[in-house]
Amino acid sequence: ASPITGLIQEQGQLFRVDLTTYLDTGLFFDHRSLRATVRDTCSKKRVLNLFCYTGSFSVYAAQGNASYVESVDLSNTYLDWSKDNMKLNGFVDRSRYVYTRADCMRFLQEKAVASKSGNLKDKELYDLIILDPPTFSNSKSTSDVLDINRDWPQLVKDCLNILAPAGILYFSTNSERLKFDIQKLPPKTAAGKDFTCTEITAQTIPLDFEGRKPHKVWEFKVKQKSSF
Repeated sequence: ASPITGLIQEQGQLFRVDLTTYLDTGLFFDHRSLRATVRDTCSKKRVLNLFCYTGSFSVYAAQGNASYVESVDLSNTYLDWSKDNMKLNGFVDRSRYVYTRADCMRFLQEKAVASKSGNLKDKELYDLIILDPPTFSNSKSTSDVLDINRDWPQLVKDCLNILAPAGILYFSTNSERLKFDIQKLPPKTAAGKDFTCTEITAQTIPLDFEGRKPHKVWEFKVKQKSSF
C-alpha cells in the first residue's frame, strides 16, 4: 500500500507527515513548546540542530530569523525530509541553511578538537544548539553505538565547547532511565568559561501532555567571560 502522507500546520509552520511508513510520523508534538522558544529567541543567531530528524527545530529557527541553521543527521532519509520541510516554509538559501550528513558524536568531537586547537574561528561557534538524541542508535552507517544513558556527558561537554559566549544548549531526552548528574561534566568549558544548568522540563511540556513526562530538558548557558 502507498504511504499516507500529508501536510500539517503547527504554530504557523508547515510540515510533511507520514502516517504509515514509520512508527513515528515525522513530528514529535511534545516538543512544540521548546520549538516556539527557539523560534522566539534565535534572531540573528547561529543555530546547530543535532540529530535533526525531520528538521522541525530547524524550520522554527529559520522562521525566527536565525542567521545560520545547520542540521546534522546520519540519515539521508531524514536530511531529505528536513530539506523538504524547510522548502515548504520558503527557506531555501543554501549558504544560510546547511545540511550535514554525519554521525553527530563524531561531528561534535571533530568540532571540539578544532575549537581546542584554534582551528574553529570565533565566528564559527554556535549561539544556540539543540541536542535531542535518540535513546539508542546503532546505525549500519557507523561502527559507533549511541547509548544516551551512557554517552550524554560526552555529548553535552562537546556541545558546550563549541558554544559562543552567552550561547545556549538545550539538551533533551525521552529516556526514563537517564540519570542526570552535573558532576559528570567539567566545571568549565575547554575555553575556561563558566556555565549554568537549569532543568526546564516543566516549562516545555504542552498542556495536552500535562501529567505525563514525554521528555526532560536542561538549559545550559555559557557565561560571557573566561574566569582564568
